[in-house]
Amino acid sequence: MTSPELSAWPATDRRYRRSEDTAFLGRGAAVWERTTAQVLRWRVKTASGFTVDSTEPVSVGERLDIRVHLLGRVIIEPVEVTSVVAEADRVGFAYTTRPGHPVEGEEAFIVHRQDDTVHLTVRSLTRAAAEQPWRALFPFLLVAQRVVRRRYLRALR
Repeated sequence: MTSPELSAWPATDRRYRRSEDTAFLGRGAAVWERTTAQVLRWRVKTASGFTVDSTEPVSVGERLDIRVHLLGRVIIEPVEVTSVVAEADRVGFAYTTRPGHPVEGEEAFIVHRQDDTVHLTVRSLTRAAAEQPWRALFPFLLVAQRVVRRRYLRALR
């Protein structure tokens, strides 16, 4: 749904809140090599305050629980990697949420370059989870998601 393999993101399911943000990471081959290696090892998440139970590069079909500490509690986010992109000028992945995640949807982290300029794009599709208490907390989760998205955009700098 988040189409990390595409530079232009086509229209998506209108039942989801759609977000796409891009940040400048730097210039040059060294920035490209560093950030593409980091994005494929969950650095966007771990540098943003999450714990990921994997030290391996992301792979399609990988299922894991991401954890975040919030207000003295540990929130578990079950996810499954749905897509991995490793092209000459575009590297990244997408995951979908699994039951038990605070929201329902998909998120993608894409490092891409044009000429010498390297950027990170974060795409997400979100709607309220079916389960309580997350469904009732959805308005709060949208605010938290905006804060986290800003962290993502700074994570690989």
